[in-house]
Amino acid sequence: MFFRHRHLQYAAKPERPDPIFAKMLQEPLGGQWGEISVMMTYLFQGWNCRGPEKYRDMILDIGTEEIAHVEMLATMIARLLETSPVETQEAAAKNSAIGAIMGGARIEDALLAGMNPQHMIVSGLGAMPADSVGYPWVAKYTIASGNLLADFRFNVTAESQGRLQVARLYNMTDDKGVRDMLAFMIARDTMHQNQWLAAIAELEADGLDRTPVPMTFPREREDGRVSYQFWNCSEGEDSAAGRWAKGPAPDGQGQFEYLANPQPMSQDDGRLGPVDPRAYGTPKTPVPPIAAE
Repeated sequence: MFFRHRHLQYAAKPERPDPIFAKMLQEPLGGQWGEISVMMTYLFQGWNCRGPEKYRDMILDIGTEEIAHVEMLATMIARLLETSPVETQEAAAKNSAIGAIMGGARIEDALLAGMNPQHMIVSGLGAMPADSVGYPWVAKYTIASGNLLADFRFNVTAESQGRLQVARLYNMTDDKGVRDMLAFMIARDTMHQNQWLAAIAELEADGLDRTPVPMTFPREREDGRVSYQFWNCSEGEDSAAGRWAKGPAPDGQGQFEYLANPQPMSQDDGRLGPVDPRAYGTPKTPVPPIAAE
């Protein structure tokens, strides 16, 4: 059961309207690495969790928190769209980062290009479940595999990408109210990155999984010849200097080997057999014309 508190988790009050930045702020809301994505990812990871209760409870704690982040961003976007006086728009256009995006166009043309017209036409000056170029949020962004170690590693990536994008947005506005909320979100992403790294370490310490994931697949069934080989598949051998090219592998079960000139391990040339004529694909040889009936 979910209950909503009528107060936002953190304030979402801009100093002034800014329809151009409202469009940009759609990215951390409805983009691939946005708050809707992590909210859905964590909730489904929690609902599907069959591991120890401490992990399930932790995942659902953060998943529920992310609902609040979605609300904060949606509220901020709607407030940035409430009014748009010319003076405010011109001030936004003078921002160096936004000016670079606008490419030096006239202010009228830049505003037409910079503001998302769907904010007026579709959502009535409100936020939308879409990214900064209007691409709708899709459920494919939700990652919940049932394997906690695999999922927690993805979660570190999601929080890292999210924090990166919000940090960039922080530098694209001088609105103190917007920056105040973004600073809060950046700090929560700091916590969440550390949270997932701690959870990974605890999963491994609890013996629930380890590298390589999944640990329960019989190692004798994989082709052990290539399990620890690094293949140099591009020009140059600078990659040979890395930790991944020599010494013991992190899983403690093998030694890295560097192959400077890897060769094909088969004689298979990849050629396909004849096409099924019912598929009407292109055959290998010409076909006689179809006789008229």
